[in-house]
Amino acid sequence: MSNTASGFDLSLDIVRVAEEAAIAAYSCVGGGDEKAADQAAVDAMRRALNAIEMDGRIVIGEGERDEAPMLYIGEKVGTGNGPQIDIALDPLEGTTLAAKAMANSLAVIAFAPRGGMLHAPDTYMDKLAIGPGYAKGIVDLDATPEENVRALAKAKGVDVSEIVACVLDRPRHDGIITSLRKAGARVHLITDGDVAGVIHTAQPETGIDIYMGQGGAPEGVLACAALKCVGGQFQGRLVFRNADERARAERLGLTDFDRKYDLDDLVSSDAVFIATGVTQGALLNGVRKEVTTKGEVFVTTESLVMISKTGTVRKLSMRRPLKA
Repeated sequence: MSNTASGFDLSLDIVRVAEEAAIAAYSCVGGGDEKAADQAAVDAMRRALNAIEMDGRIVIGEGERDEAPMLYIGEKVGTGNGPQIDIALDPLEGTTLAAKAMANSLAVIAFAPRGGMLHAPDTYMDKLAIGPGYAKGIVDLDATPEENVRALAKAKGVDVSEIVACVLDRPRHDGIITSLRKAGARVHLITDGDVAGVIHTAQPETGIDIYMGQGGAPEGVLACAALKCVGGQFQGRLVFRNADERARAERLGLTDFDRKYDLDDLVSSDAVFIATGVTQGALLNGVRKEVTTKGEVFVTTESLVMISKTGTVRKLSMRRPLKA
């Protein structure tokens, strides 16, 4: 697959998209208005995407066209010329984190050749993820949390007390948390940002061994794009709360509501994953502004760029004058 055919030569252009979204969202950090922060990121991301020479299609976005005035599933972006690519994005991963000036909010975007990512509906998904280096099937979505951490500890050659599980701090996860602690595993709770939570399983320096719990299905595809680049395992199953959510899935061609998806089901081709820090976090530094002695204002960002085709992981810093 050539770079031109797959669109991987667009990586730097799309890094700029994430940077612009992060900078726009940063203007709302600490303001307490989640919608304003999200809208600022969405507007900046759309403007930047539409300036790129590509035939882009949003497959993971803010919702369906009749339900979201933002970057919706099915929206066309780019000039219409150039490589055909599918795009998954979350202009502001962790809207609450940004609104409250808390750590770990990100602007996230991934892309693949047309047809390379599942069109996941805007519903919930049960998720299970571990990092690279383990035999396939060592953990399973249908096993209990206790069974999974014990199996992972055995494969890792450590006591279960050395296993750290990352879980979103939500009432719906009380049973999972209880089961993990009963097994003797340590639980690392996060308030938001489960894309970063999944990625942390592939980063030994974070100390996270396994991610489990229920979160957004679109974020599951985004996280899989990252794992596709660095290795790891992922399993997910869509969760529907009502008939309307099932109808959303059907409109996207999904009819097996009980299907258990793995990493390659969600991201079937080579992919590029990009994240830019909005607030300071474990994954990336946040946006920073500085004023020079001449009164000039500069903005600095840090971005993570992962490319599955080459297994490349880069961190890029950007500094530019901030426009008035």
